[in-house]
Amino acid sequence: MTENEPHSIYGIDRWGMDLVSVLPNGELGLKNPLQPDAPIASLPKIIRGLNERGVHVPMLLRVSSFLDHGIRTLNESFAQAIERVQYKGVYRGVFPIKVNQQAQVIDRIVEFGRPFSYGLEAGSKPELVIALAHSLAKDALVVCNGVKDAEFIRLAILSRKLGFNTVIVLESAKELDTVLEVMEELDEEPLLGVRVKLTHRIGGNWAESSGDRSTFGMHTDQLVEVVDRLKEAGYLHCLKLQHSHLGSQIPDVHDVRRAVDEACRYFVELSAEGVPLTHLDLGGGLGIDYTGEKSATENSINYSVSEYCDNVVETVAYAMDEAGLKHPTLVTESGRAVVATSSMLIFDVLEATLYDASSAPSPEPDDHHLVRDLASISGYLGVKRLQECLNDALYYRNELRALFRRGYIDLRQMARAERIYLHLMSKIKTLAPMVENAPELDAHLEQVADIYHCNFSLFQSLPDVWAIDQLHPVVPLQMLDKEPDRRAILSDITCDSDGKVDRFILADGVSPSLPVHELPEDSSYYMGVFFVGAYQETLGDLHNLFGDTNVATIDLRNDGGFDLLHEQEGDTIAEVLSYVEYDPRDCVDAFRKMVDRAISSGDLKSKDRKLMMAAYRDSINGYTYYE
Repeated sequence: MTENEPHSIYGIDRWGMDLVSVLPNGELGLKNPLQPDAPIASLPKIIRGLNERGVHVPMLLRVSSFLDHGIRTLNESFAQAIERVQYKGVYRGVFPIKVNQQAQVIDRIVEFGRPFSYGLEAGSKPELVIALAHSLAKDALVVCNGVKDAEFIRLAILSRKLGFNTVIVLESAKELDTVLEVMEELDEEPLLGVRVKLTHRIGGNWAESSGDRSTFGMHTDQLVEVVDRLKEAGYLHCLKLQHSHLGSQIPDVHDVRRAVDEACRYFVELSAEGVPLTHLDLGGGLGIDYTGEKSATENSINYSVSEYCDNVVETVAYAMDEAGLKHPTLVTESGRAVVATSSMLIFDVLEATLYDASSAPSPEPDDHHLVRDLASISGYLGVKRLQECLNDALYYRNELRALFRRGYIDLRQMARAERIYLHLMSKIKTLAPMVENAPELDAHLEQVADIYHCNFSLFQSLPDVWAIDQLHPVVPLQMLDKEPDRRAILSDITCDSDGKVDRFILADGVSPSLPVHELPEDSSYYMGVFFVGAYQETLGDLHNLFGDTNVATIDLRNDGGFDLLHEQEGDTIAEVLSYVEYDPRDCVDAFRKMVDRAISSGDLKSKDRKLMMAAYRDSINGYTYYE
């Protein structure tokens, strides 16, 4: 890619992680990281191929090759760091199921992770049930975090009889009471861990998940209490793992090293207390560079996976050598870095609301003089007076609106004025790039960006974008060989003003609007939102009762094609209604009774009954999104 190519504005080469690229025909392509020499697969061609198979947008597209690559990169980076540092332990990562609980995702994580003895982390009873339904590698771990009742603990302990290396991580001193009771009931000993709160606090969107005010884990005094109680009960030998969560999406690699160093201090001190620790679990933290900035900012990171692993391994090795302790088995719960890149949301643009016009009417003789004043701006519109022209256009437009509200000008006169104003804005937008250092002008033009109405629900598919201002790369999937001629924000199809995306990653930073192309008349205009595999699939809500989108899992072939591995139809309206306590059959029955009453009263003809009922049934059994 070169900087003067039209698509360079999107910064794809910065954030794309060598997974996406632009083809000569302007279509966005997917690169197979497992087969770097394979032809790049056109994403619009994949979408067309899926359409032919009956899988339509909006859809969540999972790329199996990307997931495999994420797991390999993490495990191989730790293996390389261990070799470089001459670390005398091993790495046994676990995937936190909460990051993406979807069956097709977990099945493939287990499959791709088996050569690396990669395990699973369960933070709830349902997640433990998921973990125990999978055949893990012999040395893989199942790490149980979160609040645990007797039923949870009982299942975790009994699972060891099936060969699972299930570790119950104690989150509090009180939880130990329940563990001891279940141990006595079963007459079985568990593998135990203890979660220690670190005092070091990281930066970024998830700073609250770190430090001594974090929700889970024990302070030092609680930790000592648990150790003493296990000693008294004769079960200290069961305590094998120390869990110290570093944080989530850690932006700064220096925070990684500092937090690992503090975790090692606890490990050394617990060992001095006679705790036979063998595993050091450093939780999550490994981030994703969503923006490609490579900086310690909320949506970026200033390190690579390799550097993260080097920092962890080197810090632990130094601390253990200094204390004269055996190097422990290293565990991390890196979910985002493994799965985020593997999924993308694909949707089409339905229509656009444009905030300019290609032509303008002439004022009529009886129009208010302000309409003529507004139209006269075209006569002196030029680069040198552009800000002045904008100021005048805004003044006359606002005065005319005030006159309309007070009843002094009629609807058609106001419509002419608005059209004249939009035509002026079109000319101003064309000349604006020629004006340097005009922040006020640029700021106003951003406020009049077009609105592209898109076939998706922000709240269902991109909840973090709405809730915490998470940034994901957003790019048109076609026409990237052409200069984008418009700028827009993206609005979803929910009936909510918050249902919009208005912060975009571009090559020169974050922008309140996205460069886009004028919508083609004879084909769909597709958009892609990338790196949505972490959390977005399971955090979504049913705002306006929009359900899950269609899902397609593909594998990239060596010839540039793809294989459809799995498809999941999106929620029907009937399914969504059942989520909010409606019985779809009752809805059909209630509608039928209303139709029959209307026929009885003469308001509806009998011949229309079949049409009415068919329309209702078609809707209730249909996709929640635009079809």
